[in-house]
Amino acid sequence: MTQHSAHKIGRWQGAGLLTTTLLGTSVFILPQMTIETAGNWAMLSWILLTLAILPVAMVFAKLSSSYPHAGGPAYFVEKAFGKSAGRTIGLLFLFVVPIGAPAAIIMTYWFIETLFGLSAGWALPVQLSIIGLLFLLNYRGIQFSATLQLMLTLVITLVVTAMVAGHSTTSTPEISISTGTFAITPVLGAMGIAFWSFLGIEAISHLADDFQNPKRDLVPAIMTGTLLVGLIYLGCTYLLIDTPVSDTLSMVTVFDQQFSAGGAYIIGALGVAGGLATVNVYTASLSRLIWSLSNDNVLPGYFQALNGHQVPQRALQCILIVMTATLFITHYGKHDLEDLIGWVNGVFVLIYLASMLAAVRLLSARHRPLVVLSCLFCATIAVGLGTKMLYALGLFTVFAPLLWYQQRYILPRMKRSA
Repeated sequence: MTQHSAHKIGRWQGAGLLTTTLLGTSVFILPQMTIETAGNWAMLSWILLTLAILPVAMVFAKLSSSYPHAGGPAYFVEKAFGKSAGRTIGLLFLFVVPIGAPAAIIMTYWFIETLFGLSAGWALPVQLSIIGLLFLLNYRGIQFSATLQLMLTLVITLVVTAMVAGHSTTSTPEISISTGTFAITPVLGAMGIAFWSFLGIEAISHLADDFQNPKRDLVPAIMTGTLLVGLIYLGCTYLLIDTPVSDTLSMVTVFDQQFSAGGAYIIGALGVAGGLATVNVYTASLSRLIWSLSNDNVLPGYFQALNGHQVPQRALQCILIVMTATLFITHYGKHDLEDLIGWVNGVFVLIYLASMLAAVRLLSARHRPLVVLSCLFCATIAVGLGTKMLYALGLFTVFAPLLWYQQRYILPRMKRSA
C-alpha cells in the first residue's frame, strides 16, 4: 500500500485518538439519553454493552494489525468475500456521513451554546465554522491532532474520575428516578442508543497505516481505548442516576452540585473539544476511504490525488461539502436526534457484522469464539434498534446488486475497451 504519511503515531497516541473519538460529543449526553429510556436500568445497559463490545474490539484490532489498509472494514470484507462485497461495505460507511456528521456537529454545538450562552440564531453559523476548522485540522495530516487528542483524553478521564470520586451516594427524593420493574425492551433500547458511543473502533482501522508498527501497537491501542471509554460512560451514568433528566445538559448540574460552580465552562469546553475530536477522526478516516475506493476504481479517479502533505485533499473537500449541505438541511428541517443516532447505529451494525464474518476467513480458528460472541452482539443491537435498522437495510439492498453488476459486467467491459 502507498505510504501517505511521513510521520507515524504510536500506541498511546492511537489510544488517545480512539478514546476521544468514542467519548467525543456524546460522553456528557448519551448517559442522560439512556436514563431517559431505561431509568436506573441504564447502568445495566452500559455494563452489558461494554462487556459485549470487547470481543468486537479485539477482532477489529487483530484484523487491523494483520491487514493494515486505508479501506478498513471494506478491505477486510473484500479480502474475505470479494470486491463487490467489500465495496458495498465501503459505500455503506460513506453514507453514514449525511446523518452522522450533522448529529455529531449538532451535539458539539450544544456544548458551545452552554459555554457561551448563545441564542438559537448562532446555531448554523457556528456549525459551519466547525466545518472550516475541520479542513484546517486535516490539511496537514492526523499526527498533530493525535497528540492533542491524547492530552484531551487524559483531561476528560481526570474530570470524570474526580466527579465520580466526589459524588454523594445520597439522592434527593424529589429528583430520584424510580427503577421500576425490570423489562428487557428498555434495556435493549438503551443499548441501541449507547452503541453510538463505540462507533469509532473501525475508524482507527482506516488509519492503521499511520501507526509506527500496526502489528505491535494496534491491539493495545484499541483495547485500552475501548475499556477506558466503557468505564467513563458507566461513571457518567452513575453520576446522572439521581439527576433530573429534563435539563439540556444534566452533567453541568452534577458538576455544579459537587464543585459549587463552573460546570457550564468545564463541561462545555470538554464537550466542544471532544466533539471536534470525534468529527475530526471520522473526517480523516473517510477521506482515506474515499481515496482507497478511488484507487480501486469504485469512485472517480479525481479523488486519487494527494496534496503536498500526502493527504487526500480532494476527498477531504468533498466530505466537508456534503457535511455543509446536510447541516443546512437539518437546520431548516425538523429532525429528532435520537432517530439520527439510531439510523447511524443501524449502518454500523451491518458494517461490524460484515467485518466479524470476514474475520472467520481471515483470522485463525482460535479467534472463532470471539467472532461468534461479536456476531451475537451485533444481532442484539439490531433487535434493540428495531425499525431504525431500515435505513441501513435499504442502503444495502440498493448498493449490493449495483456493485455486483459493476464488478461482473461494467469493469470487465472497460478493461476490454482499454
